[in-house]
Amino acid sequence: MRKALFYISIVLLSVGLMSAKGSRKKPKPAFAVIETPYGNMKVKLYGQTPLHKQNFVTLVKEHFYDSLLFHRVIEDFMIQGGDPDSKNAPKGKMLGAGSHGERIPAEFADGLYHKRGALAAARDNNPEKKSSGCQFYIVQGKVYSNKDLDHIEEQHNASVKQKMLNDWLKSDDSKADQDALTKLQRARNFAAFNHYCDSLVEHLVATNPDAKLFKFSPEQRKTYTTVGGAPFLDGDYTVFGEVVEGLNIIDSIAAVETDRNDRPLNDMMMKMRIVKK
Repeated sequence: MRKALFYISIVLLSVGLMSAKGSRKKPKPAFAVIETPYGNMKVKLYGQTPLHKQNFVTLVKEHFYDSLLFHRVIEDFMIQGGDPDSKNAPKGKMLGAGSHGERIPAEFADGLYHKRGALAAARDNNPEKKSSGCQFYIVQGKVYSNKDLDHIEEQHNASVKQKMLNDWLKSDDSKADQDALTKLQRARNFAAFNHYCDSLVEHLVATNPDAKLFKFSPEQRKTYTTVGGAPFLDGDYTVFGEVVEGLNIIDSIAAVETDRNDRPLNDMMMKMRIVKK
């Protein structure tokens, strides 16, 4: 009887855990309106990037962004803002180096990428790819071909493949490959040398299950070849939201005349507020 009660308690516990797991809610998004001289944009802040979402919501509620500028505008690419130094900045002053608070750990999530209208965090050049505590950009982008996307993948993966090759050639098991490459190098047969390296890298990638190469998903390829975006930024900057209303405002701001530092000649001031869905 005691054993039966034990088994019953285990079953009930398991069912309870499964029920709790099944009832776990997906992280909720938040919404904000960005007011600009050309009209308003409504943005959705993803629940999948909670650190960035909460930071942005907090700054908006504190009116941090009010009266700041879109200080960097590049047509067919993006519009950037959030530099605290842009408030009341004199004409011609170079902007973009201002910061606020701590940098935010990168939050890369599947399905979040630099499509047209994507809201992403700017950052400085740090190895952890941590985001600025305040600066952001909104993608205008352009349409790319599949050939363009293939080239971007190759560029992303070049350093990974080079490291794999270097690590292999430093190992004790690579003596035969070292000798073959040395022989080709001494013969100045660089075409054969490069071909040997390419073949060796292909073999290393194929036989290494831990090799993490950058690759666009079918969804990304469809979006970038139809709607457009900035695919070369994927994997390097955190995307934490998207424009859900007012995409045309991005085009209007991106088309303004700018100086040699990409700052609009006429100030593009912003104001923000948090709204319900």
